[in-house]
Amino acid sequence: MRAVIQRVNNASVEVESKIIGKIKNGILVFVGIGKEDTEKDADYLVEKILNLRIFDDKEGKMNLSLLDIKGEILIVSQFTLYGDCRRGRRPSYSNSASPQDAEILYNYFVEKVKKYNIKVETGKFKANMSVKLENDGPVTLLLDSKKVF
Repeated sequence: MRAVIQRVNNASVEVESKIIGKIKNGILVFVGIGKEDTEKDADYLVEKILNLRIFDDKEGKMNLSLLDIKGEILIVSQFTLYGDCRRGRRPSYSNSASPQDAEILYNYFVEKVKKYNIKVETGKFKANMSVKLENDGPVTLLLDSKKVF
C-alpha cells in the first residue's frame, strides 16, 4: 500500500458538488492499493500514519503525532498512486489492485483508523472526487508498506 500524507489546517472532498468529507486540523491521506497488498500492509500504514511525529510541540519542533494532538483525518482512495510512469507517456496501472480487492482493503484501512477514537472522514471509493486542502507547513510525506521509499 502507498500513502501520501499531508498535514492540513483543513481539507474536504466533494462528489457531484456535494461535500461528503471535511476535517479541520489534521492529516489528509491519499491511499493507493497494490495487487500484492494485504491486511498486514494496511495495519503497518495505519500505525505509521497515526503515530508519525509531524505536528509541532510547544517549542515548534515536529514532535507530536495525530493521536497526540487529537487531530482529524480525511482518507481518500487514489489508485493512481500505483501509476508507473517509467515507460512511455501513459501511466501503467498493472500493479494496482483490482477495484473489488482494493475496495475491501480500503474499507479495512478506514475501519482500523476508526478504532482510535478520532474524527475520520472519507471520500467515496471509485468516485470522481474534488479534494480541497490547506496544507500546513507544507508537510507532505510518502509512505509505502513495502518500504520501497
